[in-house]
Amino acid sequence: MTPTAAGGRSQAAAALADLRHVPFWLDRPAPADEPALTDRTTADLAVVGAGYTGLWAALLAKERNPGRDVVVLEARSAGWAASGRNGGFCAASLTHGLANGLERWPDEIATLERLGRENLDAIEKTVADQGIDCSWERTGELTVATAPWQAEQLQDLVRRGQALGAGLEWLTAAEVRDRVSSTTYHGGVLDRDGVAMVDPARLAHGLRQACLRAGVRLHENTPVESLTSGGTRGTRTRGAASGMGSGPVLLGTPYGEVRAGRAVLATNAFRPLVRRLRSFVVPVWDYALVTAPLDPEQRASIGWADRHGMADAGNQFHYYRLTDDDRILWGGYDAVYHYGSRTDDRLDRSPGTFLTLAENFQRTFPQLTGLPFTHGWGGVIDTCSRFSAFWGRALGGRVAYSLGYTGLGVGASRFGAQVALDLLAGEETERTRLEMVRRRPRPFPPEPVRWAGIELTRRAVARADAREGRRGPWLRTLDALGLGFDS
Repeated sequence: MTPTAAGGRSQAAAALADLRHVPFWLDRPAPADEPALTDRTTADLAVVGAGYTGLWAALLAKERNPGRDVVVLEARSAGWAASGRNGGFCAASLTHGLANGLERWPDEIATLERLGRENLDAIEKTVADQGIDCSWERTGELTVATAPWQAEQLQDLVRRGQALGAGLEWLTAAEVRDRVSSTTYHGGVLDRDGVAMVDPARLAHGLRQACLRAGVRLHENTPVESLTSGGTRGTRTRGAASGMGSGPVLLGTPYGEVRAGRAVLATNAFRPLVRRLRSFVVPVWDYALVTAPLDPEQRASIGWADRHGMADAGNQFHYYRLTDDDRILWGGYDAVYHYGSRTDDRLDRSPGTFLTLAENFQRTFPQLTGLPFTHGWGGVIDTCSRFSAFWGRALGGRVAYSLGYTGLGVGASRFGAQVALDLLAGEETERTRLEMVRRRPRPFPPEPVRWAGIELTRRAVARADAREGRRGPWLRTLDALGLGFDS
């Protein structure tokens, strides 16, 4: 390590000295928990999970049919996991970005882009109609190239996006630096209207309150331990892929049970209740830091007057944005998988990752060297091999699920909930006719091959970034198979 590098590492470590290991968005008073379920009850619709997907499913189900009896079962508190600790980028994209959508669904990408914009508009309308105070800012997003090869790829993406009518604008290096001051930028793509910045925990809490006002019953601290058919009490389901069954489903909890006509599973990265889904989703850990508030001089040194979200275009990429009080949230880069799909709370902390994030922050904004970080945390993301949500049904069509958002679920979760409700109703809609909805991703292999493959892929992705984006044999093979790994 050179003296310069050692000095940079030392300064980055000093900036972490007073780090609080708690999500910034959740480090404030939260609504009191609703009582746990302690008896047997019935419902027309049961929703497992009170993150974004589950809350949207419950709220939209009541909007479709206000008389429907809906109950939501949450293992802890609504919004405590991915929905309350993400970066707060609410994107129109349903496909984890235009590039991923073009690669996987070229024949329907125009429809997917339109549906995504309509979905984002609908979220914005709900936020306004429900009076949800979540610092909603329709600022857009600027994706920057931090190497010449990234600039070439982004320019190609702009051309392809504009052919679809996407509102993407190429900015030169000078134009990007006029917006946000960093010598690392080689150009960028501005999406002026396709992303909103939100306070993610307050959005989740606002949706929670909207559900309660609509008459949804919510039981927090109520983990669902079993999902069975009403006629096969005590037997875990392996699920039927299609067809509409009759009769109830039973959801067993530590102190109670729900007998429901239909159920939506919105369990994110946590162990699926339908056994066959366990090969389709892996929990990957993402980490973020938040700085102390910038003083006026620091704020002026970086510009960023439009307050748009930002990300860089590397395979291992950072995402960053400003908060209400002019802190900078800086996350991403590392995406960590633990053997056996571990989701232990102790993994919320990763000192090595925090140090890497701090070093990269100071490399991007050297004028802010010495600015302390106040909060650092991790969270688990539900990743699938195509990097975007997938759907299906189980128990003869009485159960629907929406999983696999891969970190871009703040906006897509509403669309995911809509699809799940369509599937439960047996309705053919524009959404359910999509190839994206009808086909599932490729499964991940079992352990230990799963862990070895993901680790090999992470290293190959890092090598590709270091070699001007050139993808080696391993990544090219995964590309051909429709598999992959994304930070």
